[in-house]
Amino acid sequence: MSNDLLILVNERDEPLGSDTRAACHSGDGILHRAFSIYLFDRQGRLLLQKRSAGKQLWPQHWSNSCCSHPRWGEDLDAAAHRRLVEELGVRAPLQALFKFQYQARFGEHGSEHELCTVFIGAADDVGAVDPAEVEAWRWVDPADLDRSIAAEPDAYTPWLRLAWERLRAQHRHQIDALRAAV
Repeated sequence: MSNDLLILVNERDEPLGSDTRAACHSGDGILHRAFSIYLFDRQGRLLLQKRSAGKQLWPQHWSNSCCSHPRWGEDLDAAAHRRLVEELGVRAPLQALFKFQYQARFGEHGSEHELCTVFIGAADDVGAVDPAEVEAWRWVDPADLDRSIAAEPDAYTPWLRLAWERLRAQHRHQIDALRAAV
């Protein structure tokens, strides 16, 4: 996967070309397109995943349900659905809510420098979880996640913390509407 070609973008999400996943994440990183998916169950709990120990960036950190990148030439929505099945064995309708740009360095291991689209979806269970991607998973109540992030922010990926704050502040009604969809 380190040789997958990712989509380089500017701040307006306009494609500028492509480069390998490895190049996009080395040093300070190169701005590229990404997505993060937040799945909620009928009780309003969020599915979190603990990234596998084999991940280059933020291994064994808790993160959102699924996150990745579209490949060069791949539609963002198609990529999000593809990765949801590959990582968690889940098929679910997804709704794009917003984009945000961030850059975060993980010591000498590399960086994330992404223009990330945030999707939400509804599911009640996971299927075949890919152990190369996901070490563990759990459903968490949003208020419990708020408390846990406040108490132990370094246990979570930076993109989860950034997007979660905005989801909670600006998109609660869309998340609440998902309960009926499960």
